[in-house]
Amino acid sequence: MEGKHSIPNRLYLLTKIKELTRSLVEDLCNGRSPTLKIDQFTSYCSEDSGKCCCSYNLPKGKEILTLRRESQSRRFDALLRVLLIVQQLLQENKHGSKRDIYYMHPSVFKEQSVVDRAVNDICILLQCSRHNLNVCNGMLLSVEFWIVIITVKDLSENNIFHNARDSLSSAQPVKKISLVMGWVRFAEAGRKFDCISSPNTAHQIPVYVEDVEDIISVAEYILIVEKESVFQRLANDQFCRKNRCIVITGRGYPDVPTRRFLHLLIEKLRLPVYCLVDCDPYGIDILATFRFGSMQMAYDAKSLRLPEIQWLGAFPSDCEKYQLPQHCLLPLTTEDKQKAEGILHRCYVEREAPSWRYELQLMLDRGVKFEIEALSVHSLTFLSENYLPSKIQMGAFI
Repeated sequence: MEGKHSIPNRLYLLTKIKELTRSLVEDLCNGRSPTLKIDQFTSYCSEDSGKCCCSYNLPKGKEILTLRRESQSRRFDALLRVLLIVQQLLQENKHGSKRDIYYMHPSVFKEQSVVDRAVNDICILLQCSRHNLNVCNGMLLSVEFWIVIITVKDLSENNIFHNARDSLSSAQPVKKISLVMGWVRFAEAGRKFDCISSPNTAHQIPVYVEDVEDIISVAEYILIVEKESVFQRLANDQFCRKNRCIVITGRGYPDVPTRRFLHLLIEKLRLPVYCLVDCDPYGIDILATFRFGSMQMAYDAKSLRLPEIQWLGAFPSDCEKYQLPQHCLLPLTTEDKQKAEGILHRCYVEREAPSWRYELQLMLDRGVKFEIEALSVHSLTFLSENYLPSKIQMGAFI
């Protein structure tokens, strides 16, 4: 989210916090109930009349918080407590996770979602992105040891923290780390990430994307894969050595650093970007999160959505094209069907990705889904040696 400054600095944000708190104190001193007006943003709607007016940049309305209502007073209290912690982080130029913040007042916050909402509210009030507040999503490794290089052997042993433990015994594991490999080299706060020297070795995507610089690449495209298991398959097959590309996985739904890192790569390298997800409603929802942003972070959609992304697969129509046997297919659950129908009615599907509708409807009509790994029914290397290269070469993406 961008306010008056394209990249709000600490002093600017501290001034905004001071102004905000001063106005609340003035209300109290003058006998008025303090109120906060928070813009409301949305990534999509389900408007069937064709009158959708969703915007990635403009709020759809305002929500007014007041101390007069008990339910809002608790939210008001949580927001101010988190704002005080954010102020301290900015003053000391330190970083903290949302989980750190929760454990500073667990009896008040009760659950993590209260902190998450407060952080989003503060971003909207200060007109900035979450990273500007020095707040990150998950637990952090020691700042002194950030680069984690993961070898194919580590991946195959499902031990992606192996090198981190050897180098820093006190490091705590991150809840989820996204990975990158391929033909790219960059630096982050003075530390070098050299994927080019060993294209099939995975590196952790930096959390502090604003510190990433000196990006160099000879890649021809960027490939996003939904799952770590598929990322591992491509690493084992030496996919990046045989294909000039950059491969990234968010290991499921992508976190903010993953989307910001991709946004930076796309902005700097101007490369085609493809996304490979399971052929099920949740895989398509992950694809949609990359391309259109999430509802929770709708206020920051401009810096997080990636409209350049093309859906490479797996498609429901691939089932026949690649002759997947019946035992590779799974029936859609009731929850799957509800998810697919919900995506089908999102306004951006009709407006910006109408070609998705055919595949989504086909999935619902057939009532089946399948995983990317189902392609291994032909051969273990079918995905890396046949499916992906042929799809990219033939332009079989939407």
